[in-house]
Amino acid sequence: MYNSMDKLKKALSGNDEEEDKGIVTQISDATSLSWSTRIKGFLICFILGAGLSILGSCLLFLKNGLIIFGVLYTIGNILSLMSTCFLMGPCNQLKKMFAKTRIIATILVFVMFILTLVCAIAIKNAPLTIVCVIIQFLAMTWYSISYIPFARDAVIKCFSACVD
Repeated sequence: MYNSMDKLKKALSGNDEEEDKGIVTQISDATSLSWSTRIKGFLICFILGAGLSILGSCLLFLKNGLIIFGVLYTIGNILSLMSTCFLMGPCNQLKKMFAKTRIIATILVFVMFILTLVCAIAIKNAPLTIVCVIIQFLAMTWYSISYIPFARDAVIKCFSACVD
């Protein structure tokens, strides 16, 4: 009988079927992080990411604050995105990120990470950095809802109803 944590672990790891553990699986299990360590890693990484994004927002009104905001917001989003690697493992995370249903969203998110940092650090153009941050937010939102069944369809229907 599974408890709720076992069900969550099973769902996030992508292992839907029970199978006999071979020697490679046993070695992998022995060298991987425990579930409680994975949860702690996820929480620490996610909280740090959210904290950096909030800190960037607080520093928005300083001299060069828009640039600092763009950098901290992007680094915060990257950390938040990486936090899920603790839950499902980096290989499984990459596999899901580049699945057919979300590859365009994933590429757009990475492109916006790079463009935001380039606009903030290299070009030092505050208005362009803000535009990149806004597009980055929209790309991250679209990417995130791809993990919720039928969420994208609901958003498309909602916006199409507003346009009609």
